[in-house]
Amino acid sequence: MTTAAAAASSASPASSAAPGEGSASSVSADPAESPLGFGVGARVTAGVMADDYARILGETLSGLDESSLVRETGDVSTYVGGHEADLLRWLIDLGEGLARTEHHATLTVHLSRGCPGEVVCELPGGAGPRRAEVPPPRRTGRFATAEWALYPLADQDTGDGTAPDHMRDIYAAIDHARELGTFRGSEHFVTRLEGDLGDVLATALAGWVLVGRGVQHVTSHLTLSLNSPSHEVRDLGPGTR
Repeated sequence: MTTAAAAASSASPASSAAPGEGSASSVSADPAESPLGFGVGARVTAGVMADDYARILGETLSGLDESSLVRETGDVSTYVGGHEADLLRWLIDLGEGLARTEHHATLTVHLSRGCPGEVVCELPGGAGPRRAEVPPPRRTGRFATAEWALYPLADQDTGDGTAPDHMRDIYAAIDHARELGTFRGSEHFVTRLEGDLGDVLATALAGWVLVGRGVQHVTSHLTLSLNSPSHEVRDLGPGTR
């Protein structure tokens, strides 16, 4: 279900940075040490199936904690950059805020890390992979469905004797989704995810982070549906904030 009123990225531009993060030009000589220096971030577009979508999006965004992130809003999407755990927190808070309106809403999330065009690096051979902890999920009690795709954009020698194999990494991420209980099957070009909104988002972030331990440049696409008329269940019970 889509309407002209559903197209939106957010209502007003804003930008903030955590103390000490600075710009990409001021980060450490090893970009993998800094999320912003390594180009860790997301582009997000939200759609709300309501006539007053601009008000809803504006109020939802204004209530989010962005103290540890950089946010830049345009007329197509909103860029958010920062640590992987902070990105997941922000995305869950955004999705939960939209779900609480009880309107049918969608989120389109494009994750990227290690893009050569973003990374400030003087190291021979590029920045190399960035090892980060997998952010834990926060359950919201809100049901979500999603279509997810993961793209390791280089086959690199990891230095530990393991032969590069991007499909192995993708299958490992899908196995992780099965372990989390959000995997529902593979469809054309995507993996179907269902479950608590927090678990679904955490699944995509986990695969992106895990593959990023062995590959510098990794992107991922996730499209979520909340409060869809076709969802038999919307509320899964109290969340565990």
